[in-house]
Amino acid sequence: MEKKFQLPYGKGHLEVAVPQARLAGVLESRAHSYVPGRGQAASVHFALDNPVGSDRLEDLAEGKSRIVVITSDHTRPVPSRVTLPILLSRLRAKNPGADITILIATAFHRPTTREEMIFKFGEKIVREEKILNHDCREQSALVHLGVLPSGGELWLNRLEADLLVAEGFIEPHFFAGYSGGRKSILPGVAGAQTVLANHCSRFIASERSRTGIMDGNPMHLDMVDAARRSGLRFILNVVINADKEVINAFAGDPILAHEEGCRFVDSLARVDAAPADIIITTNGGYPLDQNIYQSVKGMTAAEATAREGACIIMVSACNDGHGGETFYRTFYEAAGAGQVMEKILATCMENTAPDQWESQILARILMKHEVVIVTDQCDPALITGMKMRHAFTFAEALAKADQMKGPQASITVIPDGVSVVVK
Repeated sequence: MEKKFQLPYGKGHLEVAVPQARLAGVLESRAHSYVPGRGQAASVHFALDNPVGSDRLEDLAEGKSRIVVITSDHTRPVPSRVTLPILLSRLRAKNPGADITILIATAFHRPTTREEMIFKFGEKIVREEKILNHDCREQSALVHLGVLPSGGELWLNRLEADLLVAEGFIEPHFFAGYSGGRKSILPGVAGAQTVLANHCSRFIASERSRTGIMDGNPMHLDMVDAARRSGLRFILNVVINADKEVINAFAGDPILAHEEGCRFVDSLARVDAAPADIIITTNGGYPLDQNIYQSVKGMTAAEATAREGACIIMVSACNDGHGGETFYRTFYEAAGAGQVMEKILATCMENTAPDQWESQILARILMKHEVVIVTDQCDPALITGMKMRHAFTFAEALAKADQMKGPQASITVIPDGVSVVVK
Protein backbone atom coordinates (compact mmCIF):
# COMPACT_ATOMS: atom_id res chain seq x y z
CA MET A 1 0.00 0.00 0.00
CA GLU A 2 1.32 3.42 -0.97
CA LYS A 3 0.71 6.97 0.20
CA LYS A 4 0.75 9.63 -2.50
CA PHE A 5 2.05 13.16 -2.15
CA GLN A 6 1.77 16.19 -4.41
CA LEU A 7 5.18 17.81 -4.03
CA PRO A 8 5.69 21.40 -5.26
CA TYR A 9 7.99 21.35 -8.27
CA GLY A 10 8.66 24.44 -10.37
CA LYS A 11 5.33 26.11 -11.09
CA GLY A 12 3.46 22.83 -10.73
CA HIS A 13 3.56 19.63 -8.69
CA LEU A 14 5.17 16.22 -8.87
CA GLU A 15 3.13 13.26 -7.66
CA VAL A 16 5.18 10.74 -5.72
CA ALA A 17 4.25 7.48 -4.01
CA VAL A 18 5.85 6.20 -0.81
CA PRO A 19 5.27 2.73 0.69
CA GLN A 20 2.97 3.26 3.67
CA ALA A 21 4.76 0.65 5.78
CA ARG A 22 8.04 2.54 5.48
CA LEU A 23 6.66 5.98 6.30
CA ALA A 24 8.15 7.30 9.56
CA GLY A 25 6.43 10.67 9.40
CA VAL A 26 5.18 13.62 7.38
CA LEU A 27 6.47 17.01 8.50
CA GLU A 28 4.21 19.79 7.28
CA SER A 29 3.61 23.37 8.32
CA ARG A 30 0.12 24.08 9.56
CA ALA A 31 0.26 27.26 7.48
CA HIS A 32 -0.76 25.15 4.49
CA SER A 33 -4.02 24.12 6.16
CA TYR A 34 -4.61 27.34 8.07
CA VAL A 35 -7.95 28.97 7.26
CA PRO A 36 -7.68 32.75 7.65
CA GLY A 37 -10.63 34.81 8.81
CA ARG A 38 -10.08 37.33 6.01
CA GLY A 39 -9.18 37.34 2.35
CA GLN A 40 -5.73 38.29 1.12
CA ALA A 41 -6.35 41.99 0.54
CA ALA A 42 -8.47 42.24 3.68
CA SER A 43 -5.65 40.76 5.77
CA VAL A 44 -3.23 43.36 4.42
CA HIS A 45 -5.66 46.21 5.04
CA PHE A 46 -6.33 44.98 8.59
CA ALA A 47 -2.59 44.94 9.35
CA LEU A 48 -2.14 48.44 7.95
CA ASP A 49 -5.15 49.67 9.93
CA ASN A 50 -3.69 48.19 13.12
CA PRO A 51 0.08 48.76 12.95
CA VAL A 52 2.27 47.33 15.71
CA GLY A 53 4.19 50.00 17.63
CA SER A 54 3.80 52.65 14.93
CA ASP A 55 1.60 55.36 13.51
CA ARG A 56 -0.42 54.44 10.44
CA LEU A 57 1.42 54.48 7.13
CA GLU A 58 -0.78 57.23 5.70
CA ASP A 59 0.16 59.53 8.56
CA LEU A 60 3.86 58.73 8.25
CA ALA A 61 3.74 59.54 4.54
CA GLU A 62 1.98 62.88 4.95
CA GLY A 63 4.29 65.73 3.98
CA LYS A 64 7.13 63.46 2.85
CA SER A 65 8.57 64.32 -0.56
CA ARG A 66 10.70 61.24 -1.32
CA ILE A 67 9.57 57.77 -0.31
CA VAL A 68 11.42 54.51 -0.95
CA VAL A 69 9.62 51.18 -0.80
CA ILE A 70 11.96 48.20 -0.58
CA THR A 71 10.56 44.97 -2.02
CA SER A 72 11.89 41.46 -2.56
CA ASP A 73 13.44 40.17 -5.77
CA HIS A 74 12.49 37.36 -8.13
CA THR A 75 13.81 34.63 -5.79
CA ARG A 76 11.23 35.36 -3.08
CA PRO A 77 7.52 34.45 -3.29
CA VAL A 78 6.27 37.71 -1.78
CA PRO A 79 2.77 38.20 -3.29
CA SER A 80 3.52 41.76 -4.37
CA ARG A 81 0.64 41.77 -6.85
CA VAL A 82 -1.55 41.86 -3.73
CA THR A 83 0.54 43.89 -1.31
CA LEU A 84 2.27 46.54 -3.41
CA PRO A 85 -0.82 48.22 -4.90
CA ILE A 86 -2.26 48.53 -1.40
CA LEU A 87 0.98 49.97 -0.02
CA LEU A 88 1.22 52.52 -2.82
CA SER A 89 -2.40 53.54 -2.37
CA ARG A 90 -1.90 54.06 1.36
CA LEU A 91 1.27 56.08 0.81
CA ARG A 92 -0.55 58.39 -1.60
CA ALA A 93 -3.76 58.67 0.44
CA LYS A 94 -2.56 61.83 2.20
CA ASN A 95 0.34 62.54 -0.12
CA PRO A 96 -0.76 62.09 -3.75
CA GLY A 97 2.26 63.93 -5.14
CA ALA A 98 4.94 61.94 -3.32
CA ASP A 99 7.98 60.85 -5.31
CA ILE A 100 7.99 57.08 -4.74
CA THR A 101 10.77 54.71 -5.75
CA ILE A 102 10.41 50.94 -5.56
CA LEU A 103 13.82 49.45 -4.75
CA ILE A 104 14.28 45.73 -5.37
CA ALA A 105 16.35 44.14 -2.62
CA THR A 106 18.56 41.89 -4.72
CA ALA A 107 21.14 41.37 -1.96
CA PHE A 108 23.86 39.29 -3.64
CA HIS A 109 21.59 37.99 -6.42
CA ARG A 110 21.50 39.03 -10.06
CA PRO A 111 19.14 41.88 -11.06
CA THR A 112 15.45 41.11 -11.48
CA THR A 113 14.52 41.26 -15.18
CA ARG A 114 11.59 43.24 -16.57
CA GLU A 115 9.77 39.98 -17.35
CA GLU A 116 10.23 38.83 -13.75
CA MET A 117 9.03 42.23 -12.50
CA ILE A 118 5.83 41.92 -14.53
CA PHE A 119 5.25 38.42 -13.18
CA LYS A 120 5.84 39.59 -9.62
CA PHE A 121 4.34 43.10 -9.53
CA GLY A 122 1.92 43.15 -12.45
CA GLU A 123 2.25 45.06 -15.69
CA LYS A 124 0.52 48.21 -14.39
CA ILE A 125 3.07 48.80 -11.62
CA VAL A 126 6.01 48.04 -13.90
CA ARG A 127 4.66 50.44 -16.51
CA GLU A 128 3.71 53.29 -14.18
CA GLU A 129 6.10 53.20 -11.22
CA LYS A 130 9.80 53.99 -10.81
CA ILE A 131 11.55 50.68 -10.08
CA LEU A 132 15.27 50.17 -9.46
CA ASN A 133 17.39 47.10 -8.81
CA HIS A 134 19.82 47.38 -5.91
CA ASP A 135 23.40 46.62 -6.96
CA CYS A 136 25.57 45.54 -4.04
CA ARG A 137 28.74 45.98 -6.10
CA GLU A 138 28.10 49.55 -7.28
CA GLN A 139 30.19 51.44 -4.74
CA SER A 140 29.03 54.87 -5.92
CA ALA A 141 25.46 53.93 -4.96
CA LEU A 142 26.45 52.98 -1.40
CA VAL A 143 27.03 54.95 1.79
CA HIS A 144 29.15 53.95 4.80
CA LEU A 145 27.22 53.94 8.10
CA GLY A 146 29.83 52.70 10.53
CA VAL A 147 30.67 49.34 12.05
CA LEU A 148 28.24 46.55 12.96
CA PRO A 149 28.31 44.75 16.34
CA SER A 150 30.27 41.91 14.70
CA GLY A 151 32.97 44.30 13.51
CA GLY A 152 31.86 44.25 9.89
CA GLU A 153 31.67 47.51 7.94
CA LEU A 154 28.12 48.69 7.20
CA TRP A 155 27.61 49.81 3.61
CA LEU A 156 24.03 50.39 2.45
CA ASN A 157 22.26 51.70 -0.63
CA ARG A 158 22.13 55.50 -0.34
CA LEU A 159 18.34 55.30 0.09
CA GLU A 160 17.80 58.99 -0.48
CA ALA A 161 14.36 59.23 1.13
CA ASP A 162 12.61 60.91 4.00
CA LEU A 163 10.44 57.82 4.52
CA LEU A 164 11.77 54.30 4.14
CA VAL A 165 9.27 51.43 3.97
CA ALA A 166 9.77 47.72 3.25
CA GLU A 167 7.52 44.86 2.29
CA GLY A 168 8.37 41.18 2.56
CA PHE A 169 7.23 37.84 3.92
CA ILE A 170 8.04 35.76 6.97
CA GLU A 171 9.00 32.11 6.79
CA PRO A 172 11.57 29.95 8.55
CA HIS A 173 15.09 30.81 7.36
CA PHE A 174 17.97 28.36 7.46
CA PHE A 175 20.51 30.68 9.08
CA ALA A 176 18.75 33.96 9.94
CA GLY A 177 16.04 32.23 11.99
CA TYR A 178 13.19 33.79 10.03
CA SER A 179 13.00 35.82 6.85
CA GLY A 180 11.40 39.24 6.63
CA GLY A 181 11.76 42.42 8.68
CA ARG A 182 15.39 43.45 9.01
CA LYS A 183 16.49 41.23 6.10
CA SER A 184 15.08 43.80 3.66
CA ILE A 185 18.07 45.93 4.68
CA LEU A 186 20.79 43.37 5.37
CA PRO A 187 21.39 41.60 3.08
CA GLY A 188 18.63 43.13 0.90
CA VAL A 189 20.10 46.55 0.09
CA ALA A 190 23.55 46.21 1.64
CA GLY A 191 26.91 46.49 -0.09
CA ALA A 192 28.81 43.38 -1.07
CA GLN A 193 31.43 43.91 1.65
CA THR A 194 28.71 44.03 4.32
CA VAL A 195 26.88 40.95 3.05
CA LEU A 196 30.10 38.97 2.95
CA ALA A 197 31.03 39.95 6.51
CA ASN A 198 27.56 39.10 7.82
CA HIS A 199 27.66 35.70 6.10
CA CYS A 200 31.17 34.79 7.31
CA SER A 201 32.13 31.22 8.16
CA ARG A 202 32.21 31.85 11.92
CA PHE A 203 28.60 33.07 11.93
CA ILE A 204 27.33 30.28 9.67
CA ALA A 205 29.05 27.73 11.91
CA SER A 206 27.27 29.08 15.02
CA GLU A 207 24.69 26.74 16.53
CA ARG A 208 22.48 29.83 16.94
CA SER A 209 22.48 30.51 13.19
CA ARG A 210 19.77 27.98 12.50
CA THR A 211 16.16 27.75 11.39
CA GLY A 212 13.73 29.28 13.88
CA ILE A 213 16.42 30.84 16.10
CA MET A 214 16.90 34.61 16.48
CA ASP A 215 17.86 34.91 20.14
CA GLY A 216 21.66 35.02 20.22
CA ASN A 217 21.88 34.57 16.45
CA PRO A 218 24.96 36.64 15.42
CA MET A 219 23.66 37.21 11.89
CA HIS A 220 20.30 38.43 13.17
CA LEU A 221 21.97 40.86 15.60
CA ASP A 222 23.89 42.53 12.78
CA MET A 223 20.77 42.63 10.61
CA VAL A 224 18.76 44.38 13.32
CA ASP A 225 21.51 46.94 13.84
CA ALA A 226 21.70 47.61 10.09
CA ALA A 227 17.91 48.09 9.90
CA ARG A 228 17.99 50.62 12.72
CA ARG A 229 20.81 52.61 11.15
CA SER A 230 19.16 52.60 7.73
CA GLY A 231 16.22 54.59 9.03
CA LEU A 232 13.71 51.90 8.10
CA ARG A 233 10.49 53.25 9.53
CA PHE A 234 7.68 50.86 8.61
CA ILE A 235 7.28 47.30 7.34
CA LEU A 236 4.50 45.22 5.85
CA ASN A 237 5.29 41.50 6.17
CA VAL A 238 2.90 38.76 5.14
CA VAL A 239 2.66 35.04 5.87
CA ILE A 240 1.77 32.76 2.98
CA ASN A 241 0.56 29.21 2.44
CA ALA A 242 1.66 26.58 -0.07
CA ASP A 243 -0.26 28.36 -2.83
CA LYS A 244 1.68 31.57 -2.06
CA GLU A 245 -1.52 33.21 -0.79
CA VAL A 246 -1.60 35.64 2.14
CA ILE A 247 -2.99 34.05 5.31
CA ASN A 248 -1.92 36.81 7.71
CA ALA A 249 -0.12 40.14 7.67
CA PHE A 250 1.85 42.24 10.13
CA ALA A 251 2.66 45.92 9.76
CA GLY A 252 4.30 48.71 11.72
CA ASP A 253 7.57 49.05 13.61
CA PRO A 254 10.31 47.07 11.82
CA ILE A 255 11.32 45.18 14.96
CA LEU A 256 8.05 44.80 16.86
CA ALA A 257 5.85 43.93 13.89
CA HIS A 258 8.40 41.42 12.64
CA GLU A 259 8.67 39.75 16.03
CA GLU A 260 4.88 39.41 16.23
CA GLY A 261 4.84 37.88 12.76
CA CYS A 262 7.61 35.45 13.67
CA ARG A 263 5.65 34.25 16.68
CA PHE A 264 2.67 33.54 14.44
CA VAL A 265 4.79 31.66 11.91
CA ASP A 266 6.49 29.67 14.66
CA SER A 267 3.10 28.57 16.01
CA LEU A 268 2.35 26.99 12.62
CA ALA A 269 5.78 25.90 11.38
CA ARG A 270 7.28 24.13 14.40
CA VAL A 271 7.14 20.34 14.01
CA ASP A 272 8.67 17.41 15.86
CA ALA A 273 11.42 15.51 14.09
CA ALA A 274 10.62 12.10 12.63
CA PRO A 275 14.08 10.47 12.27
CA ALA A 276 14.45 8.26 9.21
CA ASP A 277 17.04 6.79 6.84
CA ILE A 278 15.61 8.48 3.75
CA ILE A 279 14.28 12.04 3.82
CA ILE A 280 12.24 13.46 0.96
CA THR A 281 12.09 17.25 0.82
CA THR A 282 11.45 20.18 -1.55
CA ASN A 283 12.10 23.89 -1.78
CA GLY A 284 8.42 24.74 -1.98
CA GLY A 285 8.38 25.05 -5.78
CA TYR A 286 8.81 28.27 -7.75
CA PRO A 287 10.46 30.69 -7.19
CA LEU A 288 12.68 29.10 -4.55
CA ASP A 289 13.50 25.93 -6.48
CA GLN A 290 14.95 27.69 -9.52
CA ASN A 291 18.53 26.64 -8.78
CA ILE A 292 20.76 24.41 -6.70
CA TYR A 293 21.93 27.38 -4.62
CA GLN A 294 18.47 28.10 -3.23
CA SER A 295 17.67 24.39 -2.86
CA VAL A 296 20.14 24.08 0.00
CA LYS A 297 17.42 25.65 2.18
CA GLY A 298 15.07 22.71 1.80
CA MET A 299 17.94 20.31 2.42
CA THR A 300 18.50 21.81 5.89
CA ALA A 301 14.99 20.78 6.96
CA ALA A 302 15.83 17.22 5.91
CA GLU A 303 19.16 17.46 7.74
CA ALA A 304 17.33 18.34 10.97
CA THR A 305 15.34 15.08 10.98
CA ALA A 306 17.78 12.74 9.23
CA ARG A 307 19.46 9.82 10.93
CA GLU A 308 23.23 9.58 10.71
CA GLY A 309 24.24 8.71 7.16
CA ALA A 310 20.71 9.19 5.80
CA CYS A 311 19.98 9.81 2.13
CA ILE A 312 18.23 13.09 1.28
CA ILE A 313 16.04 13.17 -1.83
CA MET A 314 15.64 16.79 -2.93
CA VAL A 315 12.80 17.44 -5.37
CA SER A 316 13.73 20.74 -7.01
CA ALA A 317 13.44 21.93 -10.62
CA CYS A 318 16.76 23.84 -10.65
CA ASN A 319 15.82 25.10 -14.12
CA ASP A 320 18.16 28.09 -13.69
CA GLY A 321 21.16 25.84 -13.05
CA HIS A 322 23.56 26.08 -10.14
CA GLY A 323 22.66 29.66 -9.17
CA GLY A 324 26.21 30.90 -8.74
CA GLU A 325 29.43 30.20 -10.62
CA THR A 326 31.61 30.50 -7.51
CA PHE A 327 29.22 28.24 -5.60
CA TYR A 328 29.45 25.64 -8.36
CA ARG A 329 33.22 25.77 -8.82
CA THR A 330 33.83 25.50 -5.06
CA PHE A 331 32.53 21.93 -5.20
CA TYR A 332 33.52 21.04 -8.75
CA GLU A 333 37.17 21.83 -8.09
CA ALA A 334 37.31 20.15 -4.66
CA ALA A 335 38.07 16.53 -3.87
CA GLY A 336 35.03 16.39 -1.60
CA ALA A 337 32.81 18.22 0.86
CA GLY A 338 35.33 17.85 3.67
CA GLN A 339 37.92 19.77 1.69
CA VAL A 340 35.38 22.50 0.97
CA MET A 341 34.57 22.83 4.66
CA GLU A 342 38.20 22.88 5.76
CA LYS A 343 38.99 25.74 3.39
CA ILE A 344 35.93 27.77 4.38
CA LEU A 345 36.49 27.44 8.13
CA ALA A 346 40.01 28.77 7.64
CA THR A 347 38.65 31.90 5.93
CA CYS A 348 38.40 35.00 8.13
CA MET A 349 35.49 37.46 7.99
CA GLU A 350 37.41 39.97 5.85
CA ASN A 351 38.11 37.35 3.19
CA THR A 352 34.62 35.83 2.92
CA ALA A 353 34.01 34.83 -0.70
CA PRO A 354 30.76 35.22 -2.67
CA ASP A 355 28.32 32.36 -1.98
CA GLN A 356 30.70 30.92 0.63
CA TRP A 357 27.85 30.61 3.14
CA GLU A 358 25.78 28.39 0.85
CA SER A 359 28.83 26.26 0.14
CA GLN A 360 29.49 25.93 3.86
CA ILE A 361 25.96 24.72 4.62
CA LEU A 362 25.89 22.33 1.65
CA ALA A 363 29.28 20.95 2.66
CA ARG A 364 27.99 20.42 6.19
CA ILE A 365 25.10 18.39 4.80
CA LEU A 366 27.19 16.41 2.32
CA MET A 367 29.72 15.47 4.98
CA LYS A 368 26.93 13.58 6.76
CA HIS A 369 24.47 12.57 4.02
CA GLU A 370 24.13 11.57 0.40
CA VAL A 371 21.91 13.94 -1.59
CA VAL A 372 19.93 12.98 -4.69
CA ILE A 373 18.34 15.87 -6.62
CA VAL A 374 15.25 15.00 -8.65
CA THR A 375 14.87 17.20 -11.73
CA ASP A 376 14.28 16.92 -15.45
CA GLN A 377 15.06 20.61 -15.99
CA CYS A 378 18.74 20.83 -15.05
CA ASP A 379 21.94 19.48 -16.59
CA PRO A 380 22.82 16.39 -14.53
CA ALA A 381 26.52 17.25 -14.89
CA LEU A 382 26.00 20.38 -12.76
CA ILE A 383 24.59 18.25 -9.96
CA THR A 384 27.15 15.45 -10.09
CA GLY A 385 29.92 18.02 -10.44
CA MET A 386 28.84 19.39 -7.06
CA LYS A 387 29.24 15.97 -5.37
CA MET A 388 25.54 15.08 -5.41
CA ARG A 389 23.56 12.51 -7.33
CA HIS A 390 20.96 13.17 -10.00
CA ALA A 391 17.68 11.48 -10.88
CA PHE A 392 15.27 12.42 -13.66
CA THR A 393 12.30 10.95 -11.77
CA PHE A 394 11.33 10.35 -8.17
CA ALA A 395 11.13 6.60 -8.76
CA GLU A 396 14.74 6.65 -9.96
CA ALA A 397 15.79 8.65 -6.89
CA LEU A 398 14.06 6.29 -4.48
CA ALA A 399 15.69 3.32 -6.18
CA LYS A 400 19.11 4.95 -5.66
CA ALA A 401 18.27 5.69 -2.02
CA ASP A 402 17.16 2.07 -1.50
CA GLN A 403 20.46 0.85 -2.93
CA MET A 404 22.26 2.94 -0.32
CA LYS A 405 20.01 2.38 2.70
CA GLY A 406 18.15 -0.84 1.92
CA PRO A 407 14.69 -1.57 0.44
CA GLN A 408 12.99 -1.40 3.85
CA ALA A 409 14.66 1.81 5.03
CA SER A 410 12.37 4.24 6.84
CA ILE A 411 11.18 7.37 5.02
CA THR A 412 10.15 10.83 6.25
CA VAL A 413 8.47 13.25 3.85
CA ILE A 414 8.71 17.04 4.12
CA PRO A 415 6.41 18.35 1.36
CA ASP A 416 7.72 21.91 1.76
CA GLY A 417 11.16 22.03 3.29
CA VAL A 418 11.34 25.82 3.59
CA SER A 419 8.14 26.10 5.60
CA VAL A 420 8.97 24.07 8.70
CA VAL A 421 11.02 24.46 11.86
CA VAL A 422 12.09 20.93 12.81
CA LYS A 423 12.70 20.29 16.50
